[in-house]
Amino acid sequence: MDIIMPQLGETVTEGVVTKWYKKVGDTVKADETLFDVETDKVSTEIPSPVAGVVAEIVVAEGVTAKVGVRLAVIRESGVAKTAAPAATPVKQAVAASPAASTATTPSRTNTGSQRVNAADRLSPVVRRLVAEHSLNPADIAGTGRDGRITREDVTGFIAQRSTAIPAATAPRPVPAPAVPGQTVAFTAVRKRVAENMAKSWSVSPHVLQVVEADFSRVDLARKAHGAEWKRREGFALTYLPFIVRAVSIALGKFPKLNASLQGEGLALHRRINIGIAVDLNFDGLLVPVVKDVPAKSLPQIAKEINDLAQRARAGKLRPDEMTEGTYTITNNGAFGTVITAPIINQPQVAILSADGIRKKAVVIEGEDGDSIAIRPVGVLAQSFDHRALDGSYSAAFLAEVKNVIETRDWAQALSA
Repeated sequence: MDIIMPQLGETVTEGVVTKWYKKVGDTVKADETLFDVETDKVSTEIPSPVAGVVAEIVVAEGVTAKVGVRLAVIRESGVAKTAAPAATPVKQAVAASPAASTATTPSRTNTGSQRVNAADRLSPVVRRLVAEHSLNPADIAGTGRDGRITREDVTGFIAQRSTAIPAATAPRPVPAPAVPGQTVAFTAVRKRVAENMAKSWSVSPHVLQVVEADFSRVDLARKAHGAEWKRREGFALTYLPFIVRAVSIALGKFPKLNASLQGEGLALHRRINIGIAVDLNFDGLLVPVVKDVPAKSLPQIAKEINDLAQRARAGKLRPDEMTEGTYTITNNGAFGTVITAPIINQPQVAILSADGIRKKAVVIEGEDGDSIAIRPVGVLAQSFDHRALDGSYSAAFLAEVKNVIETRDWAQALSA
């Protein structure tokens, strides 16, 4: 069976093979890690799709290969035959990530001088993370093959170090120290974000529309179920899953927003797959996708969003979890933003920013006249591509999102 370079994101066209875990003649189990790939969006371990024997390795470590290129061949057999000679590795025609290691790996250990030796063999993504956070690799316990320090080890070390600070005084996560007068080089992820944002801004005539929504019914559901939810699930019940559910309902009624530009037309998607922009510690974004949202309950949506976000930051997303998005939501509300004008995630035609939800005095209309009440009000800001639709269509969609948020029985939805 041919092993090919996977598609690790909708806009990714190539990747660097940073590590082979098997050599020609080795047996491999199905779902056992076969090699590591680093792209400008993500670094991830790729499992073998079948059990068998590695018959050929075509692309060597440190070499950049296009998506779909054959990387290796696995002979689907439980018995290892005489190993075929290794094919001549593809010569590196594109600059690979720095510091690809070829040193012999020591026996797995987490202590003493052997850990220091493991620190000498860092993958490019791990080396970059260590440098960005000013870490000493010798302090990090490696859990990878033969004691190798993985990306998850580094992010876990960073998280553990930050949780040692009392919650009341803990600062927000920061990227590598920024010293005035220095030039901070872009990481691969930041470069790709910059390229995509510039491209989107240049090709799509962006229009911003904003509505305010009363989140009183959402708050009632969160207050009624939030404590039990956190005890049971281990994470807080935020506003985001409610917004995702409301958006999915509205997209079903306004399909031109659940679409992509295709030539001189608009491709309306059958599925509603909502991408959630996830911040990578202030140094780039990934957009994992919650697929087929209308088919999932509110609790399922909440758990999937949390799971995707956690694994995005830990570098554990599967390739297919960042593809097939049809609409995107970016959530800046945790930072108390008022209005954000987001940039469209191409080739989609719209993106929604969920900004801060805060208590406001609002006018309540009633049969006996108007009154003033304090309500939790949130801003929903949508950027849309004016080539695909007009303001009235976008405004009607936002009105429907607002209506769903304000009138739905969210407590009942949480019990589903």
